[in-house]
Amino acid sequence: MKTIFSIALGILAAIGGFVDIGDIVFNVAAGATFGFELLWAVLIGVGGIITYAEMCGRVATVSGAAVFDAVRERFGFSVGLVALVAGQIVNLMTLAAEVGGVALVLELLSGLSYRVLVLLAVVALAIVLWTMPFGWIERVFGYGGLCLLVFAVAAIKLNPDWGAVAHGFVPSTGSGNGWVYAYYVVGLIGAAMIPYEVYFYSSGAVEEQWGPEDLGLNRANAVIGYSLGGLLSFALMISAGALLLPEGISAELLGTVALVADVPLGQIGLLLALIGILFAVSGAAVDSAFSGAYNVAQFFGWEWGKYRHNAGAPRFTLAWVVMLVLSFAIVITGIDPIMVTELSVVASVVALPLTYVPILLVANDRAYMGEYANGRLGNLFGVLYLLVVLVIALAAIPLLLLSNMGQG
Repeated sequence: MKTIFSIALGILAAIGGFVDIGDIVFNVAAGATFGFELLWAVLIGVGGIITYAEMCGRVATVSGAAVFDAVRERFGFSVGLVALVAGQIVNLMTLAAEVGGVALVLELLSGLSYRVLVLLAVVALAIVLWTMPFGWIERVFGYGGLCLLVFAVAAIKLNPDWGAVAHGFVPSTGSGNGWVYAYYVVGLIGAAMIPYEVYFYSSGAVEEQWGPEDLGLNRANAVIGYSLGGLLSFALMISAGALLLPEGISAELLGTVALVADVPLGQIGLLLALIGILFAVSGAAVDSAFSGAYNVAQFFGWEWGKYRHNAGAPRFTLAWVVMLVLSFAIVITGIDPIMVTELSVVASVVALPLTYVPILLVANDRAYMGEYANGRLGNLFGVLYLLVVLVIALAAIPLLLLSNMGQG
């Protein structure tokens, strides 16, 4: 039972990273536009985040240092500052999108005013971050987000062409508009490997006080947690491809996503879908708020961590409070949170090399990691995925413009 609860870190990081508000709509939009043709892009993203999450978790477990601790220590102030600025911009954009997403779900559940619910979402998140221990944050949002498994049931109930589904895991050039297809490829891989996931995951390993004896637990968290996130992404895309594409329905609204569960499963499916989305998006907001605070505190050498309590790490606490306030200021303007998230995914894709290059170098440094440094297989996957990251980072902004943000 202790081991099962310990895997909650991977589940929270995976659900809060793979299945945030933008990723939910992005996967459904990909399914509604191209059916099952882009499942292979999600598979590549799953492999990438598993590779680097295990790597940065191993660094944190062996050294006791999270990502930004290691980056600052090994690469100095200048390199660390560039990575910090890029990471904080992406974190803030993501947090704003998640806060707006929480408000959107609450609006669907209650019918109350969106702007009022934005304030309620920020206050509720602040209370959770202030009062709830790290372990309970993991469990509540990680396991609550498992309600999203209703989309897996919906995918089965919709009875898609499973031969076409299997074919979707084979890379192809796609059908229809090539720029839009390429945009979704970049977006799906980038959303799976978004930087705040590894910031949160490695810092969580330190929060949990993992040591070398927990290397197996780290590997289990990375593989099981992010594989689950990938499964949910597959289910969303398959459901949309089976239901929305034949009807010519686009997926631009959160209500359309809920419809994917409502049609095959009725009101129970709809309710479970909305609850799962609420917990997943709230978990992503927690991840990104903490990630922003972790990054700043680790870079400047402040005391940090929930385990120190609010009074024991006052500047860390102030950092996540500021992140929440700034995200509220962005969302209350009325900007579309889904559009903000898609833009944040593109921004994160551009910033991916600044996150993953240092992780690969540190994990491969035997002077720093000793016997726990990357082996040949780890380096092989690390380099292959780094090449993928570099390609999509170069392609992200041109494809954003050429595809009109995926609208063609």
